[in-house]
Amino acid sequence: MVGQAQKIFTKYLNNKPIFKNREALSTSFSPETIPHRETEVNTIAKILAPALKGGKPSNLFLYGRTGTGKTCVSRMVADELQTISNSNGHKLKTIYVNCKMKKTSDTEYRLMATLSKEFGKEVPFTGLPTDQIYNIFFESLDQSNQTLILILDEIDTLVQKSGDEILYNLTRVNQDLKNSSICIIGITNSLGFINSLDPRVKSSLGEEEMIFPPYNALQLQDILKNRAKTAFEDGIIEEGVVEKCAALAAQEHGDARRALDLLRVSAELAEREASEKVTIEHVDKAQDKIDLDRVIETVKAQPKQSQIVLWSILKFFEKHKREINTGDVMNVYNEVCKMQGTRPLTQRRVSDLIAELDLFGIINTKVISRGRYGRTRVITLSLSDGIMKRLKNFLQQRFL
Repeated sequence: MVGQAQKIFTKYLNNKPIFKNREALSTSFSPETIPHRETEVNTIAKILAPALKGGKPSNLFLYGRTGTGKTCVSRMVADELQTISNSNGHKLKTIYVNCKMKKTSDTEYRLMATLSKEFGKEVPFTGLPTDQIYNIFFESLDQSNQTLILILDEIDTLVQKSGDEILYNLTRVNQDLKNSSICIIGITNSLGFINSLDPRVKSSLGEEEMIFPPYNALQLQDILKNRAKTAFEDGIIEEGVVEKCAALAAQEHGDARRALDLLRVSAELAEREASEKVTIEHVDKAQDKIDLDRVIETVKAQPKQSQIVLWSILKFFEKHKREINTGDVMNVYNEVCKMQGTRPLTQRRVSDLIAELDLFGIINTKVISRGRYGRTRVITLSLSDGIMKRLKNFLQQRFL
C-alpha cells in the first residue's frame, strides 16, 4: 500500500502543474480588486471613514444572497481601513467573526469569549456568568482610545440561536464606554432579518443598510477571469470553461462562490487525471461532484426521523416510478419505523419534514387540490441518477 501511494505522489510531482496559487479560488482569499462591486466598496468606505478621526461610524447591515460579495467587500474595506489607520490615523481595530462557526462564535457566551481573546483576555470555554464575560470584553476594549469595527457574518444564525439581546448589549455599550466605541457591520442572506428584531434593537442597530444584487453571467466571467490569472499557470484553462462555470452559477441566483467552486473542483479533477488542461468535461464532472457533496452533507446533518422520511420517499419512487403523495410516504414510513423500532410521527409532523426537505432542494413538492377529497402534497425527485444512486446507498447503510 505504501508503494502504491509513493507511485501516486511521484507521478503528481512529475505532472505539468495546473495551479499557480490554489488559494485564489477559495472563499477566504482576499483579492486586490472585486469586479462589479465598486459602488458597494465606495459606499462602505465612506460610511467607515469617520473612524480614522476618532468618530463612531454608523452601524451597517449588508443583505444579499450567498455569493454576492458581501463578506469579500466588507473584509477588504475593513483591511484597507486598518492599514491606513496603522500608518496615519486614529487607533482602530477590525474583527471579523463568522457567527455560524460552531464552538467559536455560535452562542452569546462563545462570541463574547472570542472577542475578549482578540484583546488578549483568556476566558474559560464555559462557566462564567454572562455579565462577567461582557465586563471582561468591555473593560479590555475601553483600556485605550480606539474604534472597533466588528463584522458579524451570518448574524441571523447567532440571533436565531441566542436571541437579539446580544445585539442590544453591543450597540448600547457605546453609551458607557469612556475611551472607545463599537461599530457593527452585520451580514445576512435574509432580507427580512432586521424586521424580525425587537424594536429597541432595530432602532439602535439598523442605521445604514445595503443590498448586494446577484451577479449576472458576464459579471461572473469577469470575476473568474480575474481569479484565474492568479490561480493558474498560463494556457491551462481551455476555451469555454470559464464561460460555462459562470453560466451555471448565474442560473443559481448569481452565486460567485458557486462559480469559483466549479472552477476550482474542475481544475482539481484535471490535476488528478494528470490532464494538461482543464476542459469543459471537467466542469460537467465538477458540477455532479459538488451537487452530490451538497446533498449528502445536507442529509447527513438531518435528524433520524427526517432521514427515514427521505428513505421512504426513495423506496416508494424506486418501486413505482411516479409522483408521490403524502399518503404514499406515510405507508412506507410506518413500515420503516416498525423495522427500525422507531416510534412513528404523526402525518402532520411528517408533512413538516417533507416541506423541510423541499426547502433544502432535495425533493420538489407542490400542493394540489383533489376536489371533494381535499388537498394533498405531491412529491417529485429532481436529483440526477448518479446522485440518487449515491444517496440511496448512504441511506441503505443507515437503515438496512
